[in-house]
Amino acid sequence: MEQTIERIKSTQLQERVIDADVAASWIQDGMTLGLSGFTRAGDAKAVPLALIKRAETESFKVNVFTGASLGSDIDKLFAEAGIVNKRLPFQADPVMRRKINEGEMLFVDHHLSQTAEWIKAGVIEPIDFAIIEALSITEDGLIIPTTSVGNSALFVQYAKNVIVEINTAQPVLFEGIHDIYDTGKQGERPPIPLTHADDRIGVPGIPVDMGKIRGIVYTDQKDSPSTIMPSDEETEIMAGHLIEFLRSEVRAGRLTEKLAPLQSGIGSVANSVLQGLIDSEFEDLEVYSEVLQDAVFDLIDAGKVRVASSSSITLSQQKMEQVYSNFEKYRDKIILRPQEISNHPEVIRRLGLISINTALEFDIYGNVNSTHVSGTKMMNGIGGSGDFARNARLSIFVTKSIAKGGKISSVVPFATHIDHTEHDVDIVVTEQGYADLRGLAPRERAALIIENCVHPMYKEQMRAYYAEALTRGGQTPHVLEKAFSWHAKLAQTGTML
Repeated sequence: MEQTIERIKSTQLQERVIDADVAASWIQDGMTLGLSGFTRAGDAKAVPLALIKRAETESFKVNVFTGASLGSDIDKLFAEAGIVNKRLPFQADPVMRRKINEGEMLFVDHHLSQTAEWIKAGVIEPIDFAIIEALSITEDGLIIPTTSVGNSALFVQYAKNVIVEINTAQPVLFEGIHDIYDTGKQGERPPIPLTHADDRIGVPGIPVDMGKIRGIVYTDQKDSPSTIMPSDEETEIMAGHLIEFLRSEVRAGRLTEKLAPLQSGIGSVANSVLQGLIDSEFEDLEVYSEVLQDAVFDLIDAGKVRVASSSSITLSQQKMEQVYSNFEKYRDKIILRPQEISNHPEVIRRLGLISINTALEFDIYGNVNSTHVSGTKMMNGIGGSGDFARNARLSIFVTKSIAKGGKISSVVPFATHIDHTEHDVDIVVTEQGYADLRGLAPRERAALIIENCVHPMYKEQMRAYYAEALTRGGQTPHVLEKAFSWHAKLAQTGTML
C-alpha cells in the first residue's frame, strides 16, 4: 500500500490497481490500441506481454498505434502471435518486418509528426485503449511519463479508455523533465510558442480525465537497450567530412561555432557522425531532436551540449547504466516532449535545425530512399526523417557508399523508392566525401555526387551510365530502361557490379 500511495497520489485511483492479465482481458478482437513507446523507450510492457500470453489460447487481432518502435521484443512477439491487423507509424523488428513484407499484416508508413493530425481529425481508427507507461500519477491527475513521450499524451486524450502501467524500474529523477503541450486542432490553433530549444511551454505531465482510467498495473522492467553499433573507421571518416562541411559554413559566415540546433536520426551511422563533434572546436551546442542516443550524452559529458530536447532517450546498455545511475548530472539539460512538438514542421523551420539522417540509398540527383530495400521490401519506416528533411536549415543524409562487402552500391542511378526528393536534400555524405547540393541544377548535382560520394568500385560504372544518360537529354537525364538495372542485376546475380 505504501508503494501505491507513493506512486498514485490521487486517492480515487488507488483502488484501480489490477493485474496485467485482467487488463489484457478487456481488449477485444478488432480494437485499436495506442501504446506508449518511442524507439525502444518508455514502452508499455506488462499489458502487451499479457496480451501475447492470451493469444496462446484465443484468436484475435488488434490495430497497434505507437510513437515509434517498441522494446521488450513486443513487436516481435506480437508478429509471432499473429495478433496485429494494422501497425503504424514505425517499427524496427526483423520478424515484424518479414510479416509486413509477406503481406500478413498491414503497415502504414508515415511521418511521425502526422499521427497526431490524423487522430485529431478522426481520419483513422478511433483508439479504444491507450496503454501508457508512467512513473506516477499526481494528485491532480497528471500522468508522469518515463523515458519517452511519443504519442502518449495524444492517445490519453483521444482514447475511450486508459490503462496506466506504473514502472518502478524507471528512474524517479525523470519527473520534471517532461514538457507536455497540446497544439489543438488544425484551423483553431495558435502558433506554437517555442522559439529556443530550452523553452518550456507546457505542463510536466499528461493531463487525463481520471474517469477514463480503467485500471493501473504495476511493473518493474527496464527499457530495452538500443541496438546501435560503435563507430568504425568508415563512420569516423564520414564524421570528418561532415565536420569539414560545417567548418566551411562557419568560414562563409552562415554559422558560428555554436552551429545551430542539431537533430540526429536513430541508428548507428547518424549516432557515430554526431559523436565526431566531441573532439571538434564546436561548443555550447543545442540539440533539438526526436531521440537522444549515446552520442548526445557523450557530448554533454564533454561539455559540448548546453541543452537537449527530444521525445525519447534511447541508450546502449552501458550508457543506460551510466546515465540513469547519475541522472542528476543531466536532468537540467534534458527536455522530453510529445513527438507532435519534437517533429513539428513549424518548430523545425523556426529554430533552423541542422538535420542529420541516414539513407539506405541515394541517387545521382540527390533523391533519398530511407525505407525500402530494392524498392519493395520495407525496412523500418520513414520515421521522423521527412519531418526534419523538408523543414531543416540544413538537410543532411549520411550512408556508407557500399554494403554487403561491396555487392551493393548505396549510390545508384535512380533510387528505387523515394522518401525524400531532391528538393528536400541539401547535403549527402559517404566515407568517400560529401556533396553540397544547394543551388545546383540536376546535371551539376550528378557530376558532384559521382565524383565525391560513389565508391571507387562503382565509379566507372556510374560514369558510364551518366554519360549515356546525357545523350538522351533532358533536365534530369536518365536511361529509363537501365535506371534500375543495378538493382535488377543484384536480384539476379547477388551483386550490382
